[in-house]
Amino acid sequence: MSTAAPATPASAASPSSPTPPLHGKVVALTGASSGIGEATALLLAARGARLVLGARRTDRLDALAARITAAGGEAVTARTDVRRSEDLAALVALAGQRFGRLDVLVGNAGIGPVSPLDDLRLEDWADMVDINVKGLLHGIAAALPVFRAQGSGHFVTTLSTAGLRIVPGQVVYAATKNAARTICEGLRQEAGPHIRVTSVSPGFVHTDFAAGAADPRVRAELLAKRDEIAIPPDAIARAIGYAIEQPADVDVNEIVIRPTAQS
Repeated sequence: MSTAAPATPASAASPSSPTPPLHGKVVALTGASSGIGEATALLLAARGARLVLGARRTDRLDALAARITAAGGEAVTARTDVRRSEDLAALVALAGQRFGRLDVLVGNAGIGPVSPLDDLRLEDWADMVDINVKGLLHGIAAALPVFRAQGSGHFVTTLSTAGLRIVPGQVVYAATKNAARTICEGLRQEAGPHIRVTSVSPGFVHTDFAAGAADPRVRAELLAKRDEIAIPPDAIARAIGYAIEQPADVDVNEIVIRPTAQS
């Protein structure tokens, strides 16, 4: 009886295979435990990147790192709450300790407990500001000095089309994403010729985003629309990979990626 040869891991190149496009790049990624973050981690690892994964759910992080390692990639993890500047500093430091440098920081952590303003959900509003806006600033504070010292680096931040088309029920969420958009554009202008800045604005993506909506009516509407038109998280991962893979003198500043059916 013959047996089939084991499949070659997606990230492992044979001697005759071309070098993966992100071979050796060190990428730190927040919000890596599910959805867009998880899909991005898997895609970047398959393209040769070495990953430093951060999120609050360490069990899911460790499982993701194990999948990457089993496929021939490299990944380390650190519990990361982006509301804590020290957690971002530790994530960036881990990249230096394990891999000797940091090439890219993907700021993907974000929340969206959307609801009408009349609901007066002050705690949800504060959480969105702390994670979606302050979390971005904490990442910049951690990585920018490293990028300056290296003479190179790349910030990639996940925003949202919610900031491009304001709709009832998502006002505060949209405001935080537009604040983040402003920060990214200001960072790009201040960064100089050796640091790249990319913002990616997804539309409806098939993730658990809708589960965070506190208002039952808003949650039901989001779930219905998601199930009708949403694109998979790996569509966003491919956009992030595209931006990172460009030559050092090419800065892809903004990517908006929606389902074809999204208005």
